[in-house]
Amino acid sequence: MKLSLYISNRLIKSKKKAFSALIMRIAIIATSVSVAAMIISTSFINGFQRVVADKIFDFWGHLRIEHYEPIRSTNAEAALIIQNDTLVNSIKKNPAIEYISPFVTHSAIINTNGTIEGVVVKGISADYPKEKINKYLRKGVVPDWRDSSQLNQLLLSQYTANQLKTDVGKSILIYFISKDGSPPKVRKMMVAGLYNTGIDLYDQTYAIADLGYMNQVNRIPVTSINGYEIHLKDKKWMDQTASSIFPQLPMGWNAITLKELSPEIFDWLQLQDTNKYVLITLMLLVAIINMITCLIILLLERTNMIAVLKSMGAKDGLVQSIFVFYGGWIVAMGILIGGITGIVICLVQSNYPFIRLNEEVYYVNAAPVYIDWMQIAAILAGTFIISLMILILPTVVSKKINISKTLQFK
Repeated sequence: MKLSLYISNRLIKSKKKAFSALIMRIAIIATSVSVAAMIISTSFINGFQRVVADKIFDFWGHLRIEHYEPIRSTNAEAALIIQNDTLVNSIKKNPAIEYISPFVTHSAIINTNGTIEGVVVKGISADYPKEKINKYLRKGVVPDWRDSSQLNQLLLSQYTANQLKTDVGKSILIYFISKDGSPPKVRKMMVAGLYNTGIDLYDQTYAIADLGYMNQVNRIPVTSINGYEIHLKDKKWMDQTASSIFPQLPMGWNAITLKELSPEIFDWLQLQDTNKYVLITLMLLVAIINMITCLIILLLERTNMIAVLKSMGAKDGLVQSIFVFYGGWIVAMGILIGGITGIVICLVQSNYPFIRLNEEVYYVNAAPVYIDWMQIAAILAGTFIISLMILILPTVVSKKINISKTLQFK
């Protein structure tokens, strides 16, 4: 065993004075708090980004194929296109695609209980995967639009239902706005279910109904749609898939990602990465400054020992390495305690959410957690390595200790 490691081990195990023991405990606690804060904050931010992004993708897919209209706003109705089964079959062969589904949108006004509310009714096909809707369903059921008796049923958002003072099982009047200026088409429809995504852009705008019924009411050919929404197996393939699909599209069509359609939301989510890195940097600085202060105090308390070692011929490098090992042990203990604490808190929040949020502000009603084990390993390893390198600085104090003045016998 190296001499420096042996001496540092004896220092760790030796009976400490009350003051030095307190300083060591403070250093370990401060380091563990910093590490736990880094793990918790990154896991919460990761979870928040994933949950909000998943809500957007569940509602509108990862890509949309529409008629190319560069000036159209996000919620405005796209121009009609004709369904192309040959194109759909070709796109389905792409291994990145989970499914592709047609949709239509129609502006409408709902009238019930003396209250009116403007909405955009999104028409989806009968074979649309219902699990994408069921996870946000708060009341009622998703209609089975393959059953002709349920074609006049629709889903409202919880927000719209509250505004209209209506509920599941109630009938409402819907006035579909005609683009050609003709009188609105009026239909009585029944509310089959209420959904809530927590994203105002969707909850305050959309109702969901059957595509075929929508076209029938609005006297649009059954093959006419506003576009296709495409869900991918992995959101990382959005840009790549959009680029590969585009050459297959007819003239005037476009494949556009949800990031391009809703840049304000995704830019805001991307900003959370900056917050994450700023927080990690601040917590790391707190841990490092704390360790430097702690080690300087412990060095000054051991001036007699350092003087004795130097009088016996010990080099400055040996003395420095003793206290680097000593400080490294303190850092390791802090990282171990902080790492366990942070992971346990994340696991508890993931399974039994106790941190609640305002869904109207944060899009979620509880702080979501996603534990990235590689990221946590990087935090633990990075904190230890950087702290160990920085610990060399305070050990320079040992070079300034004067042997003759320290070793005085009375």
